[in-house]
Amino acid sequence: MSETEMTQTPLIITVAPNGARKTQADHPALPISPEELAREAKACAAAGAAMIHLHVRKEDKTHTLDPARYREAMSAIRDACGDDILIQVTTEAVGLYEAPEQMAVIRELAPQSASLAIREIVPEGGEEQARAFLHEIVDGGTLPHYILYSADDLKRYLLLRDQGVIPDRNEFLLFVLGRYTAGQVSHPGDLIPFLGELTQDIPWSVCAFGPLEHAAASAAVALGGHVRVGFENNMLLKSGETAGNNAELVQQIRDVAEAVGRPVASAAEARKILTV
Repeated sequence: MSETEMTQTPLIITVAPNGARKTQADHPALPISPEELAREAKACAAAGAAMIHLHVRKEDKTHTLDPARYREAMSAIRDACGDDILIQVTTEAVGLYEAPEQMAVIRELAPQSASLAIREIVPEGGEEQARAFLHEIVDGGTLPHYILYSADDLKRYLLLRDQGVIPDRNEFLLFVLGRYTAGQVSHPGDLIPFLGELTQDIPWSVCAFGPLEHAAASAAVALGGHVRVGFENNMLLKSGETAGNNAELVQQIRDVAEAVGRPVASAAEARKILTV
């Protein structure tokens, strides 16, 4: 893909509105209940988000992969948004789940998209189990979003892809910037090692932590990547003030796209970009 094609590809903005650990003690507008998630999804879709990265919680607000709770939240979001936003289910382990349990929830839900950390879903020695699972869900229409925490993760991803463990279609990468830096603070330069290893034409996105999230996301926009923003990783606007809600973080990125002349993808356009 040429530089012009990269920067003209519609920008897919994913919103991660809550994460696995934060609560309304961290921000009063952090959405947790299905109704709160539906309202936030609608506001973020209006601001430019094509996809929502969905976490659900137990009654005590701790992390869960319970399919019943996912269904409740997914139903509320669909009622509020219709087809205006893609729903991505997380499989994040948070130290509570192993690969077979993570795979089981995706098999049961057959969601539009699923985020899958390569370190978790393809542990060393688990390649054949992962091969069967990944080909099954891609064949079934679920769009995988592969989470990579380092350039070494990306190297392993590309090796697994060459080996046929990971299907070479319907791919979407998420480069997590600054996950292992001091204070978990990201910098736009954290993107460089990933791009140095990316030898294939695969759609990629970034998420970042801390006060330079917007700068890191803006770099991705300018370089032809896609972006995930939201309270899961950062609650600050580029001004340093706390965002009132997730939609404000989405709008900031939409403003960057408009400033560089890059269109923003709808949910339908995002699916088209990610389906090969």
